[in-house]
Amino acid sequence: MLVRRNGGWIIVLSFVVALLLTIVPLPGWAGYLWPEWVAMVLVYWCIALPHRVGVFVGFGAGLMLDVLVGTVLGQHAMGLSVVAFLSQKLHRRIRNFPLWQQALTVLLLLTVHKLLMAWVNGFTGQPMHGALYWISPLVSMLIWPTMFSLLRGVRRRFRVT
Repeated sequence: MLVRRNGGWIIVLSFVVALLLTIVPLPGWAGYLWPEWVAMVLVYWCIALPHRVGVFVGFGAGLMLDVLVGTVLGQHAMGLSVVAFLSQKLHRRIRNFPLWQQALTVLLLLTVHKLLMAWVNGFTGQPMHGALYWISPLVSMLIWPTMFSLLRGVRRRFRVT
């Protein structure tokens, strides 16, 4: 039986927009308040369409993010692969949570991502970040309900399956 999949270009476009939002130039202090756009888009698609978006998409998005922001090649790829794996494994639970619980889950997933980034930075001798480093998962958690509603509306509007 052949299953027709629609809207692959919407998924790609959402990742492109997230990558572009990631490189928006900001003053130094505002960079810590900037959400983890790519990770949030990845979490959304992993819980909405786990049969289409998973670890390999997370790895590819992470490689693009590594190249874009100039980090160690594979650093974000590893972190986003782990986030995608956890999101995909827990997608049935996360989908049934109310938005505030989903937001808390996103906070935990993005904190895992930040921990992995700090771990790699420690191995490569990069300077350690202060307490402000941990604010972006919190900001991402706060905007998750809006992000979820926006992406769900786009997915339904363009019938992405």
